[in-house]
Amino acid sequence: MSSLDQRIARLEDIEAIRHLDARYCRYLDDGGWDDLMSLFSEDGVFDGLSRAEGKSELKTFFAGLADTGLTAFWHFITNMEIDVDGDNATVRSFLWQPCVLDGIPSIAAGRYTDTLVKVDGRWLYTVKQVRFHFFGPLENGWAENQFSLPSAERAAVHA
Repeated sequence: MSSLDQRIARLEDIEAIRHLDARYCRYLDDGGWDDLMSLFSEDGVFDGLSRAEGKSELKTFFAGLADTGLTAFWHFITNMEIDVDGDNATVRSFLWQPCVLDGIPSIAAGRYTDTLVKVDGRWLYTVKQVRFHFFGPLENGWAENQFSLPSAERAAVHA
């Protein structure tokens, strides 16, 4: 493969990964659990508010978020750093998440660090990890290490 072909393939991979993250946010926010599962490898892991491993545990975790009081959320991912190495990739991004927790408008922010693998031409998450800077009621404002959700505090960014 020529250098130009390799550079184009890399750019196509980066764009496909951007689309993967966009679909992750949409499927999660809309409650499209089966579609969300299609974005993970069979042994995929979510590591954040809880740890879930494998599609069965992942689906149970995501579908059960409302049972924890997290009844609405809107995920915004930005500042993506995408490192592609063949059929593997690492993605770092910033999360801004308005949400409703126990009926109270809340706000969260954190950082994702994701590990991906390319399977049959499709990028999939093997690990989707989030670490929070803060997570709490909007009326309280926000500040580093301010948490009202204990599971978010356990998944805090540690400097």
